[in-house]
Amino acid sequence: MTSYKLNKISVSIAATLASALVLTASTSAFAVQEMNLAFTPPLNSHYGEAGQAFAEEIDRLSDSEFKINLRPASALGGERDVLEGLQIGSVELTLTSTGPIGNFVPSVYALDFPFLFRDYDHAHKVLDGEIGQSLLEEFEDEGLIGLAWAENGFRHLTNSVRPVKTPEDMEGMKIRTMENQVHLETFKALGAAPTPISWTEVITALQQGTIDGQENPIPILTVNNMWEIQDYLTLTGHVYSPTALVMSKIYWDDLSEEQQGWFREAAQVAAQTSRDAVQRIEAEGVDLLRSNGMEVVTEIDYEQFRAAAEPAYERYADQYGSELLERIRATE
Repeated sequence: MTSYKLNKISVSIAATLASALVLTASTSAFAVQEMNLAFTPPLNSHYGEAGQAFAEEIDRLSDSEFKINLRPASALGGERDVLEGLQIGSVELTLTSTGPIGNFVPSVYALDFPFLFRDYDHAHKVLDGEIGQSLLEEFEDEGLIGLAWAENGFRHLTNSVRPVKTPEDMEGMKIRTMENQVHLETFKALGAAPTPISWTEVITALQQGTIDGQENPIPILTVNNMWEIQDYLTLTGHVYSPTALVMSKIYWDDLSEEQQGWFREAAQVAAQTSRDAVQRIEAEGVDLLRSNGMEVVTEIDYEQFRAAAEPAYERYADQYGSELLERIRATE
């Protein structure tokens, strides 16, 4: 065989190998599956920390097969909008409070009754145990996959009218609540005028005086510089607020059993990260709010508030599960 022919064959082989390498690289690149994880707080929040932990763990477990893009600050809409997006497949994942979830999975409202949870340890035992896991399983019938219970925290009251030390001090105040029947009934019972609006509208409504106050956990108050628009904070701790890490069933069903395992494992990491973040932020958050000018009421008569909120139980306990509420109370 002539030298010319050998060189021609060598060039042909080299070209074939180069094409194969390009094709392999291209295939590998396209194999990466990108998913959006949406939430309403900003990136520098406990939601953001949980989302980042989830993204990093998925990247590690899948050997970079999946890339999670964080979409904070309501970039893809309010919580209810995003949940509806999960149902139709326009959004893959979300971290959301329970308020809008109850519109899809009503039994979740059992977690939102006032003064139900004694402390964080009690809440974690309920959510990580049979009760919490059973509630997550109910998501699937609504086109949602409940992966884990993360944390938002105990909710407290802020306003710009007067310091709140008793239920009577709330009389007539327009207080923003989540779109949640139990919360609405609770604040009606406490004498306020509850106003359910999406969180995306709350800051503007407070600035314009459309509403007098709102209620949220300390990490939400600090990350939103609540001292700039509210004068008073009362540490009511009236409701424990978990956060759910939820996935679209449409995308879940496309995953292999091994991949589903990765997502569940990563969700647990995210949940613990959010709990650690809430604990850290709460430890310093009240002082931060106070140092920036808010008047903080730290001591209230909890029994007086509990008694005033009792109509919420009278109206909705049977609807959302009196037995479930008793099981939650009995959890040690």
